[in-house]
Amino acid sequence: MNYKLQLSIGQIISIFLVSIISFSTIIDTKGQGITIPSNSEISSGIKEALEKATGISAERLGAKDGYLGNLDVKILFPEEAKNIEKTLRSLGLDNMVDQVITSVNHAAEDAALEAKPIFTDAIKQMSIADVKTILLGEENAATSYFNTTTSPALTEKFSPIIDNSLKKTDATKYWQDVMTRYNKVPFVKKVDTDLTAYVTKKAIDGLFIEIAKEELKIRENLSARSSPLLQKVFGYAKQADK
Repeated sequence: MNYKLQLSIGQIISIFLVSIISFSTIIDTKGQGITIPSNSEISSGIKEALEKATGISAERLGAKDGYLGNLDVKILFPEEAKNIEKTLRSLGLDNMVDQVITSVNHAAEDAALEAKPIFTDAIKQMSIADVKTILLGEENAATSYFNTTTSPALTEKFSPIIDNSLKKTDATKYWQDVMTRYNKVPFVKKVDTDLTAYVTKKAIDGLFIEIAKEELKIRENLSARSSPLLQKVFGYAKQADK
Protein backbone atom coordinates (compact mmCIF):
# COMPACT_ATOMS: atom_id res chain seq x y z
CA MET A 1 0.00 0.00 0.00
CA ASN A 2 2.78 2.37 0.95
CA TYR A 3 4.69 1.33 -2.18
CA LYS A 4 1.69 2.15 -4.32
CA LEU A 5 1.29 5.46 -2.56
CA GLN A 6 4.96 6.27 -3.08
CA LEU A 7 4.65 5.29 -6.72
CA SER A 8 1.62 7.50 -7.16
CA ILE A 9 3.44 10.45 -5.63
CA GLY A 10 6.43 9.75 -7.85
CA GLN A 11 4.22 9.63 -10.88
CA ILE A 12 2.56 12.87 -9.89
CA ILE A 13 5.92 14.56 -9.43
CA SER A 14 7.10 13.23 -12.80
CA ILE A 15 3.98 14.44 -14.53
CA PHE A 16 4.31 17.81 -12.83
CA LEU A 17 7.94 18.21 -13.93
CA VAL A 18 7.11 17.16 -17.47
CA SER A 19 4.28 19.67 -17.52
CA ILE A 20 6.56 22.47 -16.39
CA ILE A 21 9.15 21.58 -19.02
CA SER A 22 6.49 21.34 -21.71
CA PHE A 23 4.91 24.63 -20.67
CA SER A 24 8.32 26.31 -20.64
CA THR A 25 9.01 24.95 -24.09
CA ILE A 26 5.72 26.34 -25.35
CA ILE A 27 6.54 29.76 -23.92
CA ASP A 28 10.07 29.59 -25.29
CA THR A 29 8.85 28.55 -28.72
CA LYS A 30 6.18 31.22 -28.80
CA GLY A 31 8.56 33.86 -27.55
CA GLN A 32 11.47 32.55 -29.63
CA GLY A 33 13.67 32.32 -26.57
CA ILE A 34 12.82 35.84 -25.42
CA THR A 35 12.87 36.55 -21.70
CA ILE A 36 11.21 39.42 -19.92
CA PRO A 37 13.76 42.22 -19.41
CA SER A 38 14.15 43.90 -16.04
CA ASN A 39 13.11 47.51 -15.47
CA SER A 40 16.77 48.47 -15.58
CA GLU A 41 17.25 46.70 -18.91
CA ILE A 42 14.12 48.30 -20.36
CA SER A 43 15.28 51.74 -19.27
CA SER A 44 18.81 51.25 -20.61
CA GLY A 45 17.56 49.67 -23.84
CA ILE A 46 15.05 52.40 -24.62
CA LYS A 47 17.57 55.13 -23.87
CA GLU A 48 20.20 53.43 -26.03
CA ALA A 49 17.70 53.14 -28.89
CA LEU A 50 16.63 56.75 -28.61
CA GLU A 51 20.18 58.05 -28.44
CA LYS A 52 20.83 56.13 -31.63
CA ALA A 53 17.64 57.26 -33.41
CA THR A 54 17.98 60.94 -32.53
CA GLY A 55 21.71 61.01 -33.25
CA ILE A 56 21.33 59.44 -36.69
CA SER A 57 18.41 61.74 -37.54
CA ALA A 58 20.19 64.93 -36.50
CA GLU A 59 23.38 63.97 -38.35
CA ARG A 60 21.49 62.97 -41.47
CA LEU A 61 19.57 66.24 -41.64
CA GLY A 62 22.62 68.28 -40.66
CA ALA A 63 24.59 66.97 -43.62
CA LYS A 64 24.82 68.84 -46.93
CA ASP A 65 21.40 68.74 -48.61
CA GLY A 66 20.04 66.85 -45.59
CA TYR A 67 16.74 68.67 -45.92
CA LEU A 68 16.94 69.80 -49.51
CA GLY A 69 17.57 66.31 -50.86
CA ASN A 70 14.99 64.55 -48.69
CA LEU A 71 11.48 64.83 -50.12
CA ASP A 72 9.93 63.80 -46.80
CA VAL A 73 11.31 66.87 -45.00
CA LYS A 74 12.22 69.33 -47.77
CA ILE A 75 11.00 72.81 -46.83
CA LEU A 76 8.81 74.38 -49.49
CA PHE A 77 6.92 77.66 -49.63
CA PRO A 78 4.51 78.27 -46.72
CA GLU A 79 0.93 77.28 -47.46
CA GLU A 80 -0.21 80.90 -47.37
CA ALA A 81 2.50 81.73 -49.91
CA LYS A 82 1.73 79.01 -52.46
CA ASN A 83 0.09 81.56 -54.72
CA ILE A 84 3.29 83.60 -54.60
CA GLU A 85 5.29 80.66 -55.90
CA LYS A 86 2.70 79.84 -58.55
CA THR A 87 2.45 83.44 -59.71
CA LEU A 88 6.20 84.01 -59.92
CA ARG A 89 6.81 80.72 -61.74
CA SER A 90 4.11 81.69 -64.24
CA LEU A 91 6.09 84.89 -64.84
CA GLY A 92 9.22 82.89 -65.62
CA LEU A 93 10.88 83.62 -62.27
CA ASP A 94 11.64 79.99 -61.39
CA ASN A 95 15.22 80.80 -60.43
CA MET A 96 14.10 83.36 -57.85
CA VAL A 97 11.71 80.86 -56.27
CA ASP A 98 14.28 78.07 -56.30
CA GLN A 99 16.82 80.30 -54.56
CA VAL A 100 14.39 80.76 -51.66
CA ILE A 101 13.73 77.02 -51.35
CA THR A 102 17.41 76.10 -51.53
CA SER A 103 18.51 78.71 -49.02
CA VAL A 104 15.84 77.97 -46.38
CA ASN A 105 16.68 74.27 -46.50
CA HIS A 106 20.38 74.98 -46.03
CA ALA A 107 19.46 77.16 -43.05
CA ALA A 108 17.59 74.23 -41.49
CA GLU A 109 20.61 71.99 -42.07
CA ASP A 110 22.77 74.41 -40.10
CA ALA A 111 20.50 74.01 -37.10
CA ALA A 112 19.87 70.26 -37.17
CA LEU A 113 22.98 69.14 -35.28
CA GLU A 114 22.12 71.50 -32.43
CA ALA A 115 19.19 69.21 -31.63
CA LYS A 116 21.36 66.36 -30.31
CA PRO A 117 22.08 67.72 -26.81
CA ILE A 118 18.40 68.67 -26.38
CA PHE A 119 17.31 65.13 -27.14
CA THR A 120 20.04 63.77 -24.90
CA ASP A 121 18.76 65.84 -21.98
CA ALA A 122 15.20 64.66 -22.59
CA ILE A 123 16.34 61.03 -22.68
CA LYS A 124 18.22 61.37 -19.39
CA GLN A 125 15.12 62.71 -17.68
CA MET A 126 12.88 59.80 -18.69
CA SER A 127 11.26 57.87 -15.86
CA ILE A 128 10.71 54.11 -15.89
CA ALA A 129 7.03 54.84 -16.55
CA ASP A 130 8.04 56.89 -19.61
CA VAL A 131 10.26 54.18 -21.06
CA LYS A 132 7.69 51.43 -20.50
CA THR A 133 5.02 53.54 -22.18
CA ILE A 134 7.34 54.09 -25.13
CA LEU A 135 8.43 50.46 -25.35
CA LEU A 136 4.91 49.00 -25.33
CA GLY A 137 3.20 51.93 -27.04
CA GLU A 138 2.44 52.75 -30.66
CA GLU A 139 5.15 52.50 -33.29
CA ASN A 140 5.80 56.24 -33.00
CA ALA A 141 5.50 56.45 -29.20
CA ALA A 142 9.05 57.75 -28.75
CA THR A 143 8.60 60.37 -31.45
CA SER A 144 5.38 61.55 -29.81
CA TYR A 145 7.19 61.77 -26.48
CA PHE A 146 9.92 63.93 -27.98
CA ASN A 147 7.37 66.11 -29.73
CA THR A 148 5.74 66.84 -26.39
CA THR A 149 8.87 67.23 -24.27
CA THR A 150 11.42 68.85 -26.59
CA SER A 151 9.50 71.12 -28.98
CA PRO A 152 9.75 74.29 -26.81
CA ALA A 153 13.48 73.78 -26.19
CA LEU A 154 14.11 72.99 -29.85
CA THR A 155 12.23 76.10 -30.94
CA GLU A 156 14.20 78.27 -28.53
CA LYS A 157 17.49 76.73 -29.65
CA PHE A 158 16.74 76.64 -33.37
CA SER A 159 15.21 80.08 -33.81
CA PRO A 160 18.39 82.21 -33.51
CA ILE A 161 20.41 79.66 -35.46
CA ILE A 162 17.84 79.60 -38.24
CA ASP A 163 17.66 83.40 -38.23
CA ASN A 164 21.45 83.69 -38.61
CA SER A 165 21.53 80.93 -41.22
CA LEU A 166 18.77 82.57 -43.25
CA LYS A 167 20.94 85.65 -43.45
CA LYS A 168 24.11 83.65 -44.13
CA THR A 169 22.52 81.68 -46.97
CA ASP A 170 20.88 84.85 -48.32
CA ALA A 171 17.45 83.32 -47.77
CA THR A 172 16.24 86.52 -46.12
CA LYS A 173 17.37 88.55 -49.13
CA TYR A 174 15.84 86.10 -51.61
CA TRP A 175 12.59 86.07 -49.67
CA GLN A 176 12.45 89.86 -49.64
CA ASP A 177 13.18 89.90 -53.37
CA VAL A 178 10.35 87.44 -53.95
CA MET A 179 7.90 89.40 -51.82
CA THR A 180 8.86 92.69 -53.45
CA ARG A 181 8.44 91.22 -56.92
CA TYR A 182 5.15 89.54 -56.02
CA ASN A 183 3.68 92.66 -54.44
CA LYS A 184 4.19 94.47 -57.73
CA VAL A 185 1.73 92.11 -59.40
CA PRO A 186 -1.61 93.94 -59.72
CA PHE A 187 -4.50 92.95 -57.45
CA VAL A 188 -2.62 90.27 -55.49
CA LYS A 189 -3.33 89.71 -51.81
CA LYS A 190 -0.38 90.70 -49.65
CA VAL A 191 1.25 87.89 -47.64
CA ASP A 192 3.13 88.53 -44.40
CA THR A 193 5.07 85.41 -43.38
CA ASP A 194 7.54 85.25 -40.48
CA LEU A 195 10.22 83.34 -42.36
CA THR A 196 12.33 82.49 -39.30
CA ALA A 197 9.35 81.08 -37.38
CA TYR A 198 8.19 79.10 -40.41
CA VAL A 199 11.57 77.55 -41.20
CA THR A 200 12.18 76.79 -37.52
CA LYS A 201 8.90 74.88 -37.27
CA LYS A 202 9.50 72.99 -40.51
CA ALA A 203 13.05 72.11 -39.45
CA ILE A 204 11.76 70.64 -36.19
CA ASP A 205 8.95 68.80 -37.98
CA GLY A 206 11.56 67.27 -40.28
CA LEU A 207 13.56 66.03 -37.31
CA PHE A 208 10.54 64.24 -35.88
CA ILE A 209 9.81 62.65 -39.26
CA GLU A 210 13.32 61.23 -39.41
CA ILE A 211 13.25 60.08 -35.77
CA ALA A 212 9.98 58.26 -36.47
CA LYS A 213 11.68 56.41 -39.34
CA GLU A 214 14.55 55.32 -37.10
CA GLU A 215 12.19 54.33 -34.30
CA LEU A 216 10.21 52.14 -36.69
CA LYS A 217 13.41 50.50 -37.97
CA ILE A 218 14.44 49.48 -34.46
CA ARG A 219 10.96 48.18 -33.66
CA GLU A 220 10.51 46.23 -36.89
CA ASN A 221 13.97 45.35 -38.19
CA LEU A 222 16.17 42.89 -36.30
CA SER A 223 19.31 44.15 -38.03
CA ALA A 224 18.68 47.66 -36.65
CA ARG A 225 18.95 46.34 -33.07
CA SER A 226 22.68 46.75 -32.90
CA SER A 227 23.32 45.36 -29.41
CA PRO A 228 22.20 42.33 -27.36
CA LEU A 229 20.32 44.68 -25.05
CA LEU A 230 18.31 46.20 -27.90
CA GLN A 231 17.56 42.73 -29.23
CA LYS A 232 16.30 41.59 -25.83
CA VAL A 233 14.22 44.66 -25.02
CA PHE A 234 12.60 45.15 -28.43
CA GLY A 235 12.24 41.42 -28.98
CA TYR A 236 10.20 41.33 -25.80
CA ALA A 237 8.15 44.35 -26.92
CA LYS A 238 7.47 42.74 -30.30
CA GLN A 239 6.30 39.52 -28.64
CA ALA A 240 4.17 41.39 -26.09
CA ASP A 241 2.42 43.17 -28.94
CA LYS A 242 1.17 39.90 -30.44
